[in-house]
Amino acid sequence: MPLPFVVALLLLILLAVMLHGAEPSKGNRPFLALVGLCAVQSIAVGLRWGYDIRELRYVLPIFASGLPPLVWVTFRSLIHSEETGTDRISWLNAAPPLVILSLMLLAPALIDIALFVLFVGYALALLDLARSGTDGLDEARLEGAFAAHRALFVAAAALCLSALFDLAVLLDFEWSKGKNTGLIVGNANLFGLFLMGVTALVAARERAGPAPVLNSDPLPSQAAQDREVLERVDRLLKEQKLSRDENLTLSRLARRAGLPARQISGAVNRLAGKNVSQYINDFRIAEACRLLRETDMPVTSAMFECGFQTKSNFNREFRRVTSLSPMSWRAENRQPRSSGSGLPSG
Repeated sequence: MPLPFVVALLLLILLAVMLHGAEPSKGNRPFLALVGLCAVQSIAVGLRWGYDIRELRYVLPIFASGLPPLVWVTFRSLIHSEETGTDRISWLNAAPPLVILSLMLLAPALIDIALFVLFVGYALALLDLARSGTDGLDEARLEGAFAAHRALFVAAAALCLSALFDLAVLLDFEWSKGKNTGLIVGNANLFGLFLMGVTALVAARERAGPAPVLNSDPLPSQAAQDREVLERVDRLLKEQKLSRDENLTLSRLARRAGLPARQISGAVNRLAGKNVSQYINDFRIAEACRLLRETDMPVTSAMFECGFQTKSNFNREFRRVTSLSPMSWRAENRQPRSSGSGLPSG
């Protein structure tokens, strides 16, 4: 079986994983479309270079030009925006395939250069999205914002990798009349497609489900001080146990608090010296520590009870806060000790 078909099969498995157990909501459609397009392109590459179906050479550049904007739209969906004109900007992402189609008819020699510029340009656009840090992805679950933010960098790297392969194809035609093009496109370039599929899976998992409609308090007439903002957030986390909501996002927290998301993020950054994801996870780890110390609840049950959904995130955050694994912390803190219990504050 040609390697492109193997990659397509793996991508279809990823697509099935994303669809399993949940309805494909409107928010998840970009992620599903991205993995689907990667799978279709892999199949087309296999047919073109594995079975020499030359007619596909007219389709492959159009498929390729659709990937970068779709990757950008996918990660942009993790950022809440109320700016007017956002829909207009989204429609502009349909332009690259039209540009490539025009070049195919008018100036085919420029297609490879255009694809290189397109992939690098969108990679830089992804890095621009990443500049705001994990708090910038305010539609991602706070538990998994770190993973989604890291996936953003992987996606940018995958686009750059694909751009390098397009450049290699261009140079191969210049130097050896395309002698190695089949090898480059049919094998190496598929690694970039698979990376994009994996990042879509990671980011889709960290996207929160639909939020309930809530009536938020009106915005105060004067700018709230950081301490007041933090006190309001703390009341929500403690009294309403909002930190235990596995679908909690910065955007949702802002709506519940009746405050702008940036105001909450700024207050947490300045007063607590950490991002919102870490601040919320501190509350979750504090609750997990209480359960581990005071009950016989299994570690996994305590993990779910305090708001975590994945063991890797729970263990990473637990070590960040306590410097110990959950089992080690329980073993130390269930024994009589003369000093404090080691329970993290928050």
